[in-house]
Amino acid sequence: MTEPIVLCEDYAVPDVSNLVTEDDTPVDNFASAKQQRLLVSSLYSSKPGEIFLAESDVGVFHTPKLPAIVPDVFLSLDVRVPDNWWEKKNRSYFIWEFGKPPEVVIEIVSNKQGDELTNKLQIYEQIRVSYYVVYDPSGQLGESVLRLYELRGMRYFETAETWLEQVGLGLTLWQGEYEAKQDTWLRWCDDKGNILLTGDERAQRAEQRAERLAQRLRSLGIDPEEL
Repeated sequence: MTEPIVLCEDYAVPDVSNLVTEDDTPVDNFASAKQQRLLVSSLYSSKPGEIFLAESDVGVFHTPKLPAIVPDVFLSLDVRVPDNWWEKKNRSYFIWEFGKPPEVVIEIVSNKQGDELTNKLQIYEQIRVSYYVVYDPSGQLGESVLRLYELRGMRYFETAETWLEQVGLGLTLWQGEYEAKQDTWLRWCDDKGNILLTGDERAQRAEQRAERLAQRLRSLGIDPEEL
């Protein structure tokens, strides 16, 4: 059995009081905001009871001497937001507080100025994020809509594999409607390619199943309202 990690009582926790954890600068567009919301919400609705932290546009601090990097979406397993999340040290993802970097980071490309394939890639590689995903729906960085990088040793290697073995999730491009907008969306999926549903999608499917059952009962001469 793996022994639990015990932090030394003399461990010096960095002072975060002067760090900028939020600057309230609007930087997103409608499409990116919806895409981020879809990726985060489907995780929480599909994995109730599991311990993880998924968020969008929250700073990841890897050293107290440098500003945070702010992924469009990240996923970190086996951690949760502390109860007192308004406290300064709990407002952002401080790697030294959570004990590890996120396992997955996703950047959604909106223009050619985001440094997704240069500076950001190097930072995520240095802080040892297991999987780095670049989703480029409008082809700003070339013909590849989806690029995935896996950390092997100390370096990232681009891979065509969309199943992220270390987190037990896959990624797929899905044509459909989300929040009244028909488009191609990046979505999580299971090992069989089934997409992880949002809460609204789950409710809609439950209603459809109930309606089909009611129709079946009526065809048998049974009034479902009398059951």
